[in-house]
Amino acid sequence: FSILHDVSGIIKPGRMTLLLGPPGSGKTTLLLTLAGKLAKDLKFSGEVTYNGHTMDEFVPQRSSAYISQHDLHIGEMTVRETLAFSARVQGVGTNYDMLVELSRREKAANIKPDPDIDVYMKAAAMEGDEANVVTEYILKILGLDVCADTMVGDEMIRGISGGQRKRLTTGEMLVGPSKALFMDEISTGLDSSTTYQIVNSLRQSIHILKGTAVISLLQPAPETYDHFDDIILLADGRVVYQGAREHVLEFFELMGFKCPERKGVADFLQEVTSRKDQEQYWANRDEPYTFVTAKEFAEAFQSFHVGRKLSEELAVPFDKSKAHPAALTTKKYGLNKTELFKACSAREALLMKRNSFVYIFKAFQLIFTALVTSTLFLRTHMHKNDNTDAGIFMGAIFFAQTQILFNGFSELSLTIIKLPVFYKQRDLRFFPAWAYAIPSWILKIPIAVIETAIWVVLTYYVMGFDPNFGRFIKHFLVLLGVHQMASGLFKFNAGLGRTMILANTFGTGALVALMVLGGFILPRTTVKKWWIWGYWISPLTYGQNALSVNEFLGHSWSQIVSGGKSLGRTALESRGIFPHAYWYWIGLGALVGYVLLLNFFYTLTLTYLNALGKPQAILSEEALEEKTANITGQAIELSSRGRRSSASGRVAEIQEGANGNSSKGMVLPFQPLAVSFDEIRYSVDMPAEMKAQGINENRLELLKGVSGAFRPGVLTALMGVSGAGKTTLMDVLAGRKTGGYIDGDVRISGYPKNQETFARVSGYCEQADIHSPDVTVHESLIFSAWLRLSSDVDAEKRKMFVEEVMELVELTSLRDALVGLPGV
Repeated sequence: FSILHDVSGIIKPGRMTLLLGPPGSGKTTLLLTLAGKLAKDLKFSGEVTYNGHTMDEFVPQRSSAYISQHDLHIGEMTVRETLAFSARVQGVGTNYDMLVELSRREKAANIKPDPDIDVYMKAAAMEGDEANVVTEYILKILGLDVCADTMVGDEMIRGISGGQRKRLTTGEMLVGPSKALFMDEISTGLDSSTTYQIVNSLRQSIHILKGTAVISLLQPAPETYDHFDDIILLADGRVVYQGAREHVLEFFELMGFKCPERKGVADFLQEVTSRKDQEQYWANRDEPYTFVTAKEFAEAFQSFHVGRKLSEELAVPFDKSKAHPAALTTKKYGLNKTELFKACSAREALLMKRNSFVYIFKAFQLIFTALVTSTLFLRTHMHKNDNTDAGIFMGAIFFAQTQILFNGFSELSLTIIKLPVFYKQRDLRFFPAWAYAIPSWILKIPIAVIETAIWVVLTYYVMGFDPNFGRFIKHFLVLLGVHQMASGLFKFNAGLGRTMILANTFGTGALVALMVLGGFILPRTTVKKWWIWGYWISPLTYGQNALSVNEFLGHSWSQIVSGGKSLGRTALESRGIFPHAYWYWIGLGALVGYVLLLNFFYTLTLTYLNALGKPQAILSEEALEEKTANITGQAIELSSRGRRSSASGRVAEIQEGANGNSSKGMVLPFQPLAVSFDEIRYSVDMPAEMKAQGINENRLELLKGVSGAFRPGVLTALMGVSGAGKTTLMDVLAGRKTGGYIDGDVRISGYPKNQETFARVSGYCEQADIHSPDVTVHESLIFSAWLRLSSDVDAEKRKMFVEEVMELVELTSLRDALVGLPGV
């Protein structure tokens, strides 16, 4: 199935280009193609050039910036920290060279620069700085200065609003030096004034600095639309129009379609190629209307004067000699290796500080387990008289290893959570995989030392191991090696599995294999010959050997037993462990080798593997049929129009049911309820960052005496600019706020709200779409219905109700599609 068909055009510098088209027309694919980020498994023909240079002559990911429609960020970082890191790793590009050249010309012309502009340009040319003046500038332009010190947040952490998150995604690339911007639906979730402000700022930058910008918007307001110089209109993968904004209506009027006076031009362009909306714009009433396909529009455009001029320009190749050599980047990354390592290390240290609760909890968990283990293997009950006693000590050694092993299991989930953001930043050439992997290993060594020390200090002497201090240190070093090996193993499993389900499967499988083949459960002498290789490749084998040799060759086990051998040597031989002191160093060396090897494999997985799943939307059978008909020009019966009519009829019936006639409408009638709220106030403790700026108040008030009412049968729109508090008010009314201070009165049909009852009669659709990705749309709704509907509702009614809801929200055609994850 072809996504794009013979797409040709020229994106000119110093001009703002608006990319329009209905959903599924190929806008994202085109932008990815232009930015050099198209998936390698897609068949591609044609050529994209920058200033006449093909993409193998430079680094397109560094020369251009693709801004995704998916907002992937680390929730534990603040807005300012996110932008500052992005600015730091992307470097300053040609800013320094530009400053040097500008200073030379100013001196030659005897011009004294404006002090403010001079300071800004010099600060913007400083490479590798943790704080950058460009960051503050972009924060101001995007209106993010009000939440600069607020956590970004995610599904589990309260953070900035959806609109602010969308602006942060845009700002993450704007702080870089790229002059070619490809922006994919940056206005989703933003109010029109904020969108206008962003586009206006970009327009000034593009016009002054002669940059290049292609921006995809779904429904731009007229004032935003007027800020663009050129329009690219896509429909069914074809370029219907590309050229100056002033001539687009002229083209469609020649085709027989006219934009009504009170209709926004952008909305007209989105709908005029649609089979269900096109007819209403037909202006030639004297001629019968027939649907004009995207292919027919595209062919007609070739003969239009704008299309002819474009074809003439495309026929003449761009002269490479006219392009400045610094316009395209040939360096793979914005900083040198040392600076990249410093930047990634600083971010990793910050994240460790923000996630300190995890490490504190792990430490207390180890303390508790160590105390319980010490009482289990208390030295007063641990004798050293025969092989049975030796077996108990070996059990204690093996248990210590398994506890350290399990302690490292948390690395798996911590790694998986950050992978989507890593893949995005790796593909944008922010940093190489090694710059991400090595700091996450090196910086956690002190934590590993502390956790291992806690276990050894609390258990070694209490359990009665050899009291020699040198053997105590050797015992500690081996367990530290096991800890580091476990951390590397589970990070490698996370990088290999890439999803929580697969990674946990690999991780638990590795745990079982290591424990069974670790030299204690199955001693070497009892392992079958065909399986002995598993014994030798298990890291726990070397840990068990090293710890056992360290203990049983000590003075505590030196008493002679039958055969003239010491008790310790006899115990080692009975368990298939080589009774030689050098095996301690072999075991410790093997563990160090495994630490290096597993971290190397983890880096390889980060370097070469991509996120599982294909980043493409599901196309329903009806949409595919309509798309094919639009391409071929075949006539089809629009069943989707009938479905929409049916859905509209359902809405009417539901309204009748809500007004008292419960015999009509939804399968399950409901009792209408009115919600009123009076003087709602919500405040949180003043953030430390704001107090540091001189604010003396102890609380930050987010809702200030809000009052209102929602009536049954009346659809109420809650409106406001991004960050105004819409989500906060909804959270408070729905009872979702778990922190902060709430005052005010909320009543349900006149009665004080009881949260436990209210939760059963209300539904709250949050901004964050949290779903099980591996089930279908229908299965998700069925599961939700089973949990939320009363047990009095039988299975048949429950099924009918789900079908009715699916039809109401137009999900019937996607009932068997997997829900998936954002971007996958």
